[in-house]
Amino acid sequence: MDHADRLPVARLVGGIPPTALVLLGIVSVQVGAAFAKQLFTVAGAAGMVTLRLLMAALVLVAIWRPSLRLDRRTLVTVVTYGAVLAVMNLCFYAALARIPLGAAVTIEFLGPLAVAVAGSRRWLDGVWVLLAGTGVVLLTRVQGGLLWTGVLFALAAGACWAAYILVTAKLGSQTNDGKGLALAMVVGTVIALPFGIGSAGTAMLDPVVLAAAIVVALMSSVVPYSLELEALRRMPPRVFGILMSLEPAVAAVAGLLLLGEHLALVQWVAVGCVVIASVGATRSAKPDV
Repeated sequence: MDHADRLPVARLVGGIPPTALVLLGIVSVQVGAAFAKQLFTVAGAAGMVTLRLLMAALVLVAIWRPSLRLDRRTLVTVVTYGAVLAVMNLCFYAALARIPLGAAVTIEFLGPLAVAVAGSRRWLDGVWVLLAGTGVVLLTRVQGGLLWTGVLFALAAGACWAAYILVTAKLGSQTNDGKGLALAMVVGTVIALPFGIGSAGTAMLDPVVLAAAIVVALMSSVVPYSLELEALRRMPPRVFGILMSLEPAVAAVAGLLLLGEHLALVQWVAVGCVVIASVGATRSAKPDV
Protein backbone atom coordinates (compact mmCIF):
# COMPACT_ATOMS: atom_id res chain seq x y z
CA MET A 1 0.00 0.00 0.00
CA ASP A 2 1.37 3.42 -0.96
CA HIS A 3 1.76 5.82 1.93
CA ALA A 4 -0.44 8.37 0.17
CA ASP A 5 -3.26 5.85 0.00
CA ARG A 6 -3.36 5.17 3.72
CA LEU A 7 -6.37 6.22 5.79
CA PRO A 8 -6.25 9.74 7.34
CA VAL A 9 -5.93 8.25 10.82
CA ALA A 10 -2.94 6.20 9.69
CA ARG A 11 -1.28 9.27 8.15
CA LEU A 12 -1.87 11.21 11.37
CA VAL A 13 -0.37 8.50 13.57
CA GLY A 14 2.51 8.10 11.11
CA GLY A 15 3.48 11.73 11.72
CA ILE A 16 3.87 11.29 15.48
CA PRO A 17 7.29 10.20 16.84
CA PRO A 18 7.21 6.55 17.97
CA THR A 19 8.31 7.53 21.49
CA ALA A 20 5.27 9.77 21.86
CA LEU A 21 3.03 7.01 20.49
CA VAL A 22 4.12 4.63 23.25
CA LEU A 23 3.70 7.23 26.00
CA LEU A 24 0.24 8.19 24.76
CA GLY A 25 -0.70 4.53 24.67
CA ILE A 26 0.47 4.00 28.26
CA VAL A 27 -1.62 6.87 29.61
CA SER A 28 -4.64 5.84 27.57
CA VAL A 29 -4.67 2.22 28.69
CA GLN A 30 -4.26 3.03 32.39
CA VAL A 31 -6.94 5.71 32.44
CA GLY A 32 -9.19 3.29 30.57
CA ALA A 33 -8.48 0.55 33.12
CA ALA A 34 -9.35 2.89 35.99
CA PHE A 35 -12.62 3.81 34.29
CA ALA A 36 -13.44 0.16 33.61
CA LYS A 37 -12.87 -0.81 37.25
CA GLN A 38 -15.59 1.61 38.28
CA LEU A 39 -18.05 -0.45 36.20
CA PHE A 40 -17.19 -3.87 37.64
CA THR A 41 -20.11 -3.70 40.07
CA VAL A 42 -22.50 -3.42 37.13
CA ALA A 43 -21.11 -5.75 34.48
CA GLY A 44 -18.38 -7.70 36.26
CA ALA A 45 -14.73 -7.91 35.28
CA ALA A 46 -15.21 -10.49 32.50
CA GLY A 47 -18.26 -8.62 31.23
CA MET A 48 -16.24 -5.43 30.83
CA VAL A 49 -13.45 -7.31 29.07
CA THR A 50 -15.92 -8.80 26.60
CA LEU A 51 -17.65 -5.49 25.92
CA ARG A 52 -14.31 -3.73 25.61
CA LEU A 53 -13.03 -6.22 23.04
CA LEU A 54 -16.37 -6.26 21.20
CA MET A 55 -16.55 -2.48 20.87
CA ALA A 56 -12.89 -2.31 19.89
CA ALA A 57 -13.45 -4.98 17.25
CA LEU A 58 -16.43 -3.11 15.80
CA VAL A 59 -14.48 0.15 15.63
CA LEU A 60 -11.39 -1.42 14.07
CA VAL A 61 -13.36 -3.47 11.55
CA ALA A 62 -15.29 -0.35 10.53
CA ILE A 63 -12.05 1.61 10.09
CA TRP A 64 -9.92 -1.00 8.34
CA ARG A 65 -12.51 -3.31 6.70
CA PRO A 66 -10.16 -6.29 6.83
CA SER A 67 -10.26 -9.18 4.43
CA LEU A 68 -10.10 -12.82 5.49
CA ARG A 69 -7.77 -13.55 2.60
CA LEU A 70 -4.59 -14.06 4.57
CA ASP A 71 -1.71 -16.40 4.01
CA ARG A 72 -1.46 -19.22 6.53
CA ARG A 73 1.48 -17.74 8.42
CA THR A 74 -0.29 -14.39 8.95
CA LEU A 75 -3.56 -16.10 9.87
CA VAL A 76 -1.83 -18.10 12.62
CA THR A 77 -0.27 -14.90 13.96
CA VAL A 78 -3.63 -13.10 13.94
CA VAL A 79 -5.39 -15.93 15.78
CA THR A 80 -2.54 -16.19 18.30
CA TYR A 81 -2.60 -12.44 18.86
CA GLY A 82 -6.36 -12.49 19.45
CA ALA A 83 -6.12 -15.37 21.90
CA VAL A 84 -3.33 -13.65 23.84
CA LEU A 85 -5.36 -10.44 23.98
CA ALA A 86 -8.41 -12.22 25.36
CA VAL A 87 -6.60 -14.21 28.05
CA MET A 88 -4.37 -11.30 29.04
CA ASN A 89 -7.32 -8.97 29.54
CA LEU A 90 -9.47 -11.54 31.33
CA CYS A 91 -6.67 -12.25 33.79
CA PHE A 92 -5.76 -8.60 34.26
CA TYR A 93 -9.33 -7.47 34.93
CA ALA A 94 -9.78 -10.40 37.32
CA ALA A 95 -6.69 -9.13 39.18
CA LEU A 96 -7.96 -5.56 39.02
CA ALA A 97 -11.20 -6.63 40.72
CA ARG A 98 -9.17 -7.92 43.69
CA ILE A 99 -6.14 -5.64 44.11
CA PRO A 100 -5.28 -1.95 43.39
CA LEU A 101 -4.54 -0.91 39.80
CA GLY A 102 -0.94 0.08 40.57
CA ALA A 103 -0.24 -3.22 42.29
CA ALA A 104 -1.83 -5.26 39.50
CA VAL A 105 0.20 -3.58 36.77
CA THR A 106 3.43 -3.75 38.79
CA ILE A 107 3.09 -7.51 39.27
CA GLU A 108 1.93 -7.97 35.67
CA PHE A 109 5.07 -6.18 34.53
CA LEU A 110 7.20 -9.17 35.49
CA GLY A 111 6.16 -10.55 32.06
CA PRO A 112 7.84 -7.85 29.97
CA LEU A 113 10.82 -7.97 32.34
CA ALA A 114 11.17 -11.68 31.64
CA VAL A 115 11.24 -10.92 27.90
CA ALA A 116 14.04 -8.41 28.46
CA VAL A 117 16.30 -10.81 30.39
CA ALA A 118 15.35 -14.09 28.67
CA GLY A 119 18.40 -16.16 27.82
CA SER A 120 20.84 -13.76 29.46
CA ARG A 121 23.78 -15.07 31.49
CA ARG A 122 25.12 -11.71 32.58
CA TRP A 123 25.31 -11.02 36.30
CA LEU A 124 23.83 -7.54 35.85
CA ASP A 125 20.58 -8.99 34.54
CA GLY A 126 20.44 -11.13 37.67
CA VAL A 127 20.59 -7.91 39.68
CA TRP A 128 17.59 -6.52 37.79
CA VAL A 129 15.61 -9.69 38.39
CA LEU A 130 16.47 -9.57 42.10
CA LEU A 131 15.44 -5.91 42.29
CA ALA A 132 12.12 -6.62 40.59
CA GLY A 133 11.49 -9.57 42.86
CA THR A 134 12.22 -7.41 45.89
CA GLY A 135 9.73 -4.85 44.63
CA VAL A 136 6.98 -7.42 44.23
CA VAL A 137 7.67 -8.89 47.69
CA LEU A 138 7.47 -5.42 49.24
CA LEU A 139 4.27 -4.73 47.34
CA THR A 140 2.52 -7.88 48.48
CA ARG A 141 3.74 -7.93 52.10
CA VAL A 142 2.97 -4.44 53.34
CA GLN A 143 -0.19 -3.74 55.36
CA GLY A 144 -1.34 -7.33 55.48
CA GLY A 145 -0.45 -8.01 51.87
CA LEU A 146 -2.63 -8.35 48.78
CA LEU A 147 -5.34 -10.89 48.07
CA TRP A 148 -3.42 -13.91 46.76
CA THR A 149 -5.94 -14.67 44.00
CA GLY A 150 -5.43 -11.15 42.65
CA VAL A 151 -1.66 -11.67 42.67
CA LEU A 152 -2.00 -14.96 40.77
CA PHE A 153 -4.26 -13.39 38.14
CA ALA A 154 -1.76 -10.53 37.75
CA LEU A 155 1.09 -13.02 37.28
CA ALA A 156 -0.94 -14.87 34.62
CA ALA A 157 -1.62 -11.56 32.89
CA GLY A 158 2.12 -10.87 33.00
CA ALA A 159 2.88 -14.13 31.22
CA CYS A 160 0.37 -13.16 28.54
CA TRP A 161 1.90 -9.68 28.33
CA ALA A 162 5.27 -11.25 27.56
CA ALA A 163 3.66 -13.22 24.74
CA TYR A 164 1.81 -10.09 23.59
CA ILE A 165 5.06 -8.17 23.09
CA LEU A 166 6.53 -10.94 20.96
CA VAL A 167 3.37 -11.53 18.92
CA THR A 168 2.78 -7.79 18.39
CA ALA A 169 6.24 -7.40 16.85
CA LYS A 170 5.53 -10.41 14.64
CA LEU A 171 2.16 -9.08 13.52
CA GLY A 172 3.70 -5.70 12.79
CA SER A 173 6.30 -7.31 10.55
CA GLN A 174 3.68 -9.33 8.64
CA THR A 175 1.17 -6.51 8.09
CA ASN A 176 1.50 -2.86 7.17
CA ASP A 177 -1.81 -1.50 8.50
CA GLY A 178 -4.43 -2.18 11.16
CA LYS A 179 -6.32 -4.94 9.36
CA GLY A 180 -4.54 -7.73 11.21
CA LEU A 181 -5.24 -6.01 14.51
CA ALA A 182 -8.93 -5.71 13.62
CA LEU A 183 -9.22 -9.42 12.85
CA ALA A 184 -7.29 -10.32 16.00
CA MET A 185 -9.72 -8.25 18.07
CA VAL A 186 -12.61 -10.23 16.59
CA VAL A 187 -10.87 -13.46 17.60
CA GLY A 188 -10.34 -12.12 21.11
CA THR A 189 -14.00 -11.15 21.39
CA VAL A 190 -15.16 -14.63 20.43
CA ILE A 191 -12.88 -16.19 23.05
CA ALA A 192 -13.97 -13.80 25.81
CA LEU A 193 -17.70 -13.92 25.02
CA PRO A 194 -18.64 -17.01 27.10
CA PHE A 195 -16.88 -15.55 30.14
CA GLY A 196 -18.56 -12.19 29.67
CA ILE A 197 -22.03 -13.66 29.36
CA GLY A 198 -21.46 -15.78 32.45
CA SER A 199 -20.26 -12.76 34.41
CA ALA A 200 -22.65 -10.00 33.31
CA GLY A 201 -25.63 -11.69 31.68
CA THR A 202 -28.23 -9.20 30.46
CA ALA A 203 -26.34 -6.29 32.08
CA MET A 204 -24.16 -6.30 28.95
CA LEU A 205 -27.19 -5.00 27.03
CA ASP A 206 -27.77 -2.00 29.29
CA PRO A 207 -27.40 1.19 27.17
CA VAL A 208 -25.38 2.94 29.87
CA VAL A 209 -23.01 -0.02 30.16
CA LEU A 210 -22.67 -0.22 26.37
CA ALA A 211 -21.86 3.50 26.13
CA ALA A 212 -19.27 3.17 28.88
CA ALA A 213 -17.82 0.12 27.15
CA ILE A 214 -17.23 2.18 24.01
CA VAL A 215 -15.14 4.64 25.99
CA VAL A 216 -13.22 1.82 27.67
CA ALA A 217 -12.67 0.10 24.32
CA LEU A 218 -11.27 3.24 22.74
CA MET A 219 -8.98 4.07 25.65
CA SER A 220 -7.88 0.56 26.61
CA SER A 221 -7.83 -1.25 23.26
CA VAL A 222 -8.24 0.73 20.04
CA VAL A 223 -5.94 3.64 20.90
CA PRO A 224 -3.09 1.90 22.80
CA TYR A 225 -2.92 -1.27 20.66
CA SER A 226 -2.94 0.75 17.45
CA LEU A 227 -0.29 3.13 18.75
CA GLU A 228 1.91 0.31 20.05
CA LEU A 229 1.65 -1.62 16.79
CA GLU A 230 2.66 1.46 14.81
CA ALA A 231 5.48 2.26 17.25
CA LEU A 232 6.92 -1.26 17.03
CA ARG A 233 7.11 -0.88 13.26
CA ARG A 234 9.38 2.11 13.72
CA MET A 235 11.50 1.32 16.79
CA PRO A 236 13.42 -1.71 18.14
CA PRO A 237 11.56 -3.84 20.70
CA ARG A 238 14.32 -3.00 23.21
CA VAL A 239 13.51 0.73 23.06
CA PHE A 240 9.81 -0.07 23.21
CA GLY A 241 10.43 -2.07 26.37
CA ILE A 242 12.29 0.80 28.04
CA LEU A 243 9.38 3.15 27.47
CA MET A 244 6.85 0.58 28.60
CA SER A 245 8.77 0.38 31.89
CA LEU A 246 6.86 3.48 32.94
CA GLU A 247 3.60 1.51 32.94
CA PRO A 248 3.55 0.55 36.68
CA ALA A 249 4.18 4.13 37.78
CA VAL A 250 1.50 5.52 35.47
CA ALA A 251 -0.93 2.86 36.71
CA ALA A 252 -0.23 3.76 40.35
CA VAL A 253 -0.84 7.44 39.64
CA ALA A 254 -4.04 6.65 37.71
CA GLY A 255 -5.27 4.47 40.57
CA LEU A 256 -4.55 7.26 43.05
CA LEU A 257 -6.13 10.09 41.07
CA LEU A 258 -9.12 8.29 39.53
CA LEU A 259 -9.91 5.54 42.02
CA GLY A 260 -8.59 6.91 45.29
CA GLU A 261 -6.33 3.85 45.69
CA HIS A 262 -3.64 5.07 48.07
CA LEU A 263 -0.42 3.10 48.19
CA ALA A 264 1.79 3.11 51.26
CA LEU A 265 5.28 4.60 50.96
CA VAL A 266 6.79 1.12 50.88
CA GLN A 267 4.48 0.20 48.00
CA TRP A 268 5.58 3.24 46.02
CA VAL A 269 9.17 2.14 46.63
CA ALA A 270 8.15 -1.31 45.36
CA VAL A 271 6.73 0.20 42.17
CA GLY A 272 9.96 2.16 41.74
CA CYS A 273 12.02 -1.02 42.13
CA VAL A 274 10.14 -2.74 39.33
CA VAL A 275 10.36 0.31 37.05
CA ILE A 276 14.13 0.66 37.62
CA ALA A 277 14.65 -3.07 37.13
CA SER A 278 12.73 -3.04 33.88
CA VAL A 279 14.58 -0.02 32.52
CA GLY A 280 17.92 -1.50 33.50
CA ALA A 281 17.18 -4.94 32.08
CA THR A 282 15.91 -3.51 28.81
CA ARG A 283 18.83 -1.11 28.40
CA SER A 284 21.35 -3.87 29.02
CA ALA A 285 19.62 -6.32 26.68
CA LYS A 286 21.42 -7.47 23.56
CA PRO A 287 20.98 -5.10 20.60
CA ASP A 288 18.08 -5.96 18.33
CA VAL A 289 19.01 -7.46 15.01
